[in-house]
Amino acid sequence: MLYELIAIVRPGSLNEVREIARNAGVQVIRSGGVVRGFTNWGAFRLPKVTTKHQARYSEGHHFIMRFDCSGPVQTSIRRTLGLDPRMINFSVVKLGDKLEEIKDVEGKVEWNKTRSIADTI
Repeated sequence: MLYELIAIVRPGSLNEVREIARNAGVQVIRSGGVVRGFTNWGAFRLPKVTTKHQARYSEGHHFIMRFDCSGPVQTSIRRTLGLDPRMINFSVVKLGDKLEEIKDVEGKVEWNKTRSIADTI
């Protein structure tokens, strides 16, 4: 199954973000899965101030990882990220489980800079 991890790490050191992404990727690879790609979106403001591990954050470093693995491995990744005090928030989304659905999905996720609010109305 193809999953997408959207993670927000506390701002500061890029090495922390790199280490968290590497640990998640290693969990996937050790279990026989495939990491399709990482996308670093960088640090920017959160929609609202978030409290996590007794600290308040108004900014976070965002990255996305697309990977193929089994359901129990995805649960293990969620458990690991949930216990990491450097994480502000994360979400794992299932993009598909059939070959026809996931064969053309790329590993890189681009930020949509061209879309405006007028396009959605």
